[in-house]
Amino acid sequence: MNQIQEEIAAALIQLSEKSLITEALIAKKIRENIKLQGKQKAGLAFTDIEAAILYIEENNNLHFALHLNSANDILIKQADSAVGLEGDARKRRLASEKSMSVLTNGDVKKAKESKSGGGKNGPKPHSKRTDKKRLNVNKIYDDFE
Repeated sequence: MNQIQEEIAAALIQLSEKSLITEALIAKKIRENIKLQGKQKAGLAFTDIEAAILYIEENNNLHFALHLNSANDILIKQADSAVGLEGDARKRRLASEKSMSVLTNGDVKKAKESKSGGGKNGPKPHSKRTDKKRLNVNKIYDDFE
């Protein structure tokens, strides 16, 4: 499992007391957990959600059923046994993901690096722009004379 799938699994476990969990609710919880600024409207990739649900089912003995509403948003309900999306709904969701903003593994890595102090080389110093570039208009006119 990659980092985004681990974050989805953690968010699902935190939200497991709710009867209906939406994709937007999971994405909001992930942004809170990793303190990610921006991408407020971003959804989650279906394959990442599916992998996280399978992981939770194996390790925590929680079962979730996936549903898709008319706006192609993923709805997750707790169930007695795991239920995935049927073929047509799965195809619709994957097609709609091509045109939507999705939280990725790279977003999680960037957020965690900035939280821990900048990664390998430490925090980057803030560079100030000191010299100002000015255009000398008179010099241009002198060239034409």
